[in-house]
Amino acid sequence: MIYILFIAVGLAMDSFGVSIALGSANKNISTKGIISSAIFGGFQAVMPLFGWIIGEAFRSFISGVDHWIAFLLLFTIGLKMIYGDLNNKQNQLNRRNIDFKLIISLAFATSIDALIVGMGIAFFGAPILLTITVIGLVTFLLSMGGIYLGTKYYKLFQNKTGIIGGLVLIAIGIKILTNHLV
Repeated sequence: MIYILFIAVGLAMDSFGVSIALGSANKNISTKGIISSAIFGGFQAVMPLFGWIIGEAFRSFISGVDHWIAFLLLFTIGLKMIYGDLNNKQNQLNRRNIDFKLIISLAFATSIDALIVGMGIAFFGAPILLTITVIGLVTFLLSMGGIYLGTKYYKLFQNKTGIIGGLVLIAIGIKILTNHLV
């Protein structure tokens, strides 16, 4: 269960970071913030399910190297998140361009890594319904928290959430690999 929670937090960091930016652009928590958080949570819950379905379909073909695949996926996603935050120079959001279409595209973009992680979930046998429920709820709650923090303390968190999430995913990947090799 603790792995599931760590994976959920790691995956939610992209949404958390975007939510901070959304909160800073809006300067207050509104119905749009709650809806945005629900959309982020929904996408983060559904994408690992699709990944899990794909992973289950190919499980028998790659069961001997599944720990390496999970490690490489988590490590690569973690590095991508860290690299993205280190190269993000400024917040591109402002109050004028935040609409439903943008929220959907941000939710999709921040959940692509969850699709890949879902394939890894299939390889290490976590219960999928529990996993996607935890991922969705954690993402919703962190997104709500991100919106709140964005309205209050944007400068404090700017360009750090992806680094934290990336490090968490890398650590989980290393743990999975070491558990299978030792």
